[in-house]
Amino acid sequence: MTSHRTKTLAALAVVVLVPVAPLVTAPAASAASSKFCDGGGFTVLGKSGSNEFRGTVPAPAGRFTVQGKYTRFDVDPATLGVYDYGFTGAANVGDMTGGRATPVYASKVPDHRGLTMTGGIELRVRKETVEISRKGTGGLSVKITAKDCAQGGIFQMEPERGDGARTRIVHTLADNTFYYDNPAFRAQLGKFLGSQCTDVATGPPDQFCVQVAPRVNIADDGAPKLVLRDSAQVATRIRQASCGPDFTNALGLSETRDHCGGVSVWDVASGGRMGMVTGEDATEVANPPTACTTDCQAENGVNGELAVLGFPSPAPAASRLTPRSSTDGLDSPITAP
Repeated sequence: MTSHRTKTLAALAVVVLVPVAPLVTAPAASAASSKFCDGGGFTVLGKSGSNEFRGTVPAPAGRFTVQGKYTRFDVDPATLGVYDYGFTGAANVGDMTGGRATPVYASKVPDHRGLTMTGGIELRVRKETVEISRKGTGGLSVKITAKDCAQGGIFQMEPERGDGARTRIVHTLADNTFYYDNPAFRAQLGKFLGSQCTDVATGPPDQFCVQVAPRVNIADDGAPKLVLRDSAQVATRIRQASCGPDFTNALGLSETRDHCGGVSVWDVASGGRMGMVTGEDATEVANPPTACTTDCQAENGVNGELAVLGFPSPAPAASRLTPRSSTDGLDSPITAP
């Protein structure tokens, strides 16, 4: 083991001593990630991953279900908004649900501001992945990419508009899940961690030496191993002033400021994306995503090179963001491209 790695692991050991709650660590990605999708595959609009399909199918009049072994969700063809996203509880080495069906998001809804979707649903189903897209007026298009796995980088939504403007997407959590400020990250705030770090105070910054910032995660008290986070690329979270508490700190980092406990509001660049990562990927100390607006991919782990800080379970009451929702910010002007 190198001295660099030793120093990094010494810094990580501090997290275990945080006296807030037991710390949960996801299974090692390098050892088990290939098994997280075992037997996974979606069935949607009569097509399934067991018989690979790529083509256009007629858009149904109402919501349709994307059913996988590990995850499932409904899609509104009028907007490509997502509803009732959750895990099925199917057995897997990476299962985070305790073997029970676990809703996560009530909805992920884009506002197209007068543009409408037309034509068929472009669909690609293969193995454990699905791509669903539809186009519309004014250069509108939305693509949903999902993987049917027990955890990992498993979902993203990419909106585009002909005018290049942003799309507002509102995430509403299921009643059983909530946003919280992860104390494992808060305890290490400002330190540099990762396999290439030589000093926790100075780094130096590198792809695999990253300064710890606050982390907003998603939890469910009924599923102690469950951990997720919203993963934005070229997107801005809209603050909701009546939500808090305000965890702004001496480093000037305010990821949790004005963040509600059950709702988050995002302005997403044309070609950007709103994704979701789960398990170990949700508690890595990772660099911010690149400013990608073309063929962006779901975030993945990096084979043990980044520090993984884990999470307390249950999440302490003082770390849970409240209130759950607010109308603040919902009608604010769309941020510039």
